[in-house]
Amino acid sequence: MQENNNKRIAKNTLLLYVRMLFTMLVSLYTSRIILQILGVEDFGIYNVVGGIVAMFSLFSGSLSSSISRFLTFELGKGNMPRLKKVFSTAINIQLFISLLILVLSEIIGVWFLNEKMAIPEGRLTAANWVLQCSILTFIINLISIPYNALIIAHERMQFFAYISILEVVLKLAVVFLLMFIGSLDKLIMYGFLLLLVALIIRFTYGVYCKQHFEESTYNYFFDKTLLKDMMKFAGWNTIGVASAVFKDQGVNIAINLFCGPAVNAARAISVQVNTAIGAFIANFMTALNPQITKSYAAGDFIYMRTLVQQGARLSFYLLLFLSIPVLIETETILSLWLHIVPNHTIHFVRLILVLALCESLSGTLITAMLATGHIRNYQIIVGGLQMMNFPLSYVALRIGYAPEVTMVIAIVISIVNLFIRILFLKKMIGLSTEYYLTKVVGNICMVSVCSLICPMLAFYGLESGIWRFLLVCFISVPSTLLVIYFIGCSSMERMWIHTKINQVKQRLR
Repeated sequence: MQENNNKRIAKNTLLLYVRMLFTMLVSLYTSRIILQILGVEDFGIYNVVGGIVAMFSLFSGSLSSSISRFLTFELGKGNMPRLKKVFSTAINIQLFISLLILVLSEIIGVWFLNEKMAIPEGRLTAANWVLQCSILTFIINLISIPYNALIIAHERMQFFAYISILEVVLKLAVVFLLMFIGSLDKLIMYGFLLLLVALIIRFTYGVYCKQHFEESTYNYFFDKTLLKDMMKFAGWNTIGVASAVFKDQGVNIAINLFCGPAVNAARAISVQVNTAIGAFIANFMTALNPQITKSYAAGDFIYMRTLVQQGARLSFYLLLFLSIPVLIETETILSLWLHIVPNHTIHFVRLILVLALCESLSGTLITAMLATGHIRNYQIIVGGLQMMNFPLSYVALRIGYAPEVTMVIAIVISIVNLFIRILFLKKMIGLSTEYYLTKVVGNICMVSVCSLICPMLAFYGLESGIWRFLLVCFISVPSTLLVIYFIGCSSMERMWIHTKINQVKQRLR
């Protein structure tokens, strides 16, 4: 059974990587062209205005996690009647939250944009149009969540990959349309066209689920006990979601207040780089998460702990492998990619990748925690500490520190929270603290240091330029892979790699 699950994880991960390679290349190209079409200021305006709406995800994000957890849990139990009830209840909840967010966005969001935001003169009207498009796009994506969660819970990663490719192709089409719209305001049209893309994707999700999943038929009913269970889970999870919202969108708004939209553009570019590279981990975790939740539902805690520990190491290695050339040659990469590189972008990119490496170790821990359903104390402590990102960043910016200080604060808090999560899971699923610290944290620290040696020697041995960039990339790939293989992998994992290589060789003969 475990062997079949591992094969399913590997197959789904491979499918998601094919999707990711395509979407990453198109997204990076799209970001570059959008920056050129809109300009630095409008690009920054779009990201910070979208951030106002994203602030309201503290209402929706917690319920999204609740929906995903309950759907996957009931699939693990094999309880179809209960699964149908969970899906219909999820739709009811999302419709109510959508109405709530619409009202709050139109009152609070519009007031904050017009009265408090640092928007360049003459661009306030365009910013208001972008806000309205962002509100509707957010609500459409919110209603799609139960359908999206069903596809992932059923591990239909092939369709998930196809729909992601469709979405990125549509966004690429948006970019080309912006080149030919003439005298129309490009910022307003960009917001409107992304709203249209969201509508198309929402319709596609709905049609697929109706055709393939029996439980996706919506029936209105009111199950007080189920609603209470889901809302209770979501209620405590709101702390964690709110902390993430304030860390990302709250800090983004604070940067706008103290530094202006140009620095928002720099931070947005760093987020784009992180998203592109972090897609490797996201794909792996998307394939792995349902198995962690299902193994908990089935009471297989040994397999669950194995997935948590191996998943954390592999997530880190995947991100490290791609991050090393970017961390070392950030300036060259940004110059080749964007041509126009806003101030602070280089430091933002490097710091956000370090933050992503720290947080990659927590991905499987968070999934395991959510699978148990016992999240009150965890969210109070971890979520409460994570929420300190916003006030600490606000104070630091107000005192006069450079905007990069916001990333440094996030890195420190992320490391502290990692150790707190380990202690929580020791009590909840019997996770060995000693094993995790030595075989996971200790192992990835050693791998990181050893992987940097050869690329750094090339970096400091040559003058800046395209040839040094190519040499650093050429050296970092094999050196990092060798370090991961000999230091990062256990003897059992090396044996598995040997077996797979031999199987490939036999097929090629």
